[in-house]
Amino acid sequence: MPKPRDIYGTKPPEELPAYPLVHAARIVRLSPSTLRLWAAGDGVREALFRPASRAPLTLSFSNLVESFVLASMRRVHGISMQKVRKALRYLGKELGYDRPVIHAGFRTDGVGLFVQQADRILEVSRDGQAVLREVLDASLQRIEWEGDLAARLYPWVRTSDDFAQPLTVVVDPRRGFGQPVIAGTGIETRVVVGRYRAGEGASALAEDYGIELERIEDAIRYESREAA
Repeated sequence: MPKPRDIYGTKPPEELPAYPLVHAARIVRLSPSTLRLWAAGDGVREALFRPASRAPLTLSFSNLVESFVLASMRRVHGISMQKVRKALRYLGKELGYDRPVIHAGFRTDGVGLFVQQADRILEVSRDGQAVLREVLDASLQRIEWEGDLAARLYPWVRTSDDFAQPLTVVVDPRRGFGQPVIAGTGIETRVVVGRYRAGEGASALAEDYGIELERIEDAIRYESREAA
């Protein structure tokens, strides 16, 4: 029997170029221009991670996870993304991971090391370090791991800074062609919001799909929100 990755060719589904830039930006709540800078650089500033494809610029699921964690860090006031890149390089060397953000060791061992070095590398104050840890812990709780690597991502569904948001939308590269779906179902969020915009009420959609109204409302929020 072939190994799981053989089904997809030479790369596992987590590494396939599956998300055009604009779509990826919506998932991780960034403007496309910001995500383009992070993925490709601009001739002066280096890219923050390696995109799955450069021509056209297309991201993999692993790139989504990297972008999601970086976007969460960006919420900490005053953190320079170029300094974050330097810090992640240092962390990768210390932990032995080429891409520490998508590795389970980042959650178990790396966050503490990252925050400990934040004042020196990121020039983040002591108060800022506490916020950074809170943001990282909350973000990494929205990632599911299989073995050592990120396997599923539960993106932020609400625009508030409340880190206790429900895990109602999931991106799984091995299900639903990697498109965002309502967790526990195969219902794509874009299909839900398409029906909603066509005039079907949220309560009617919840009854039709046989799921809780809150999950329908979160799917609509998720697809309708603005980039951070």
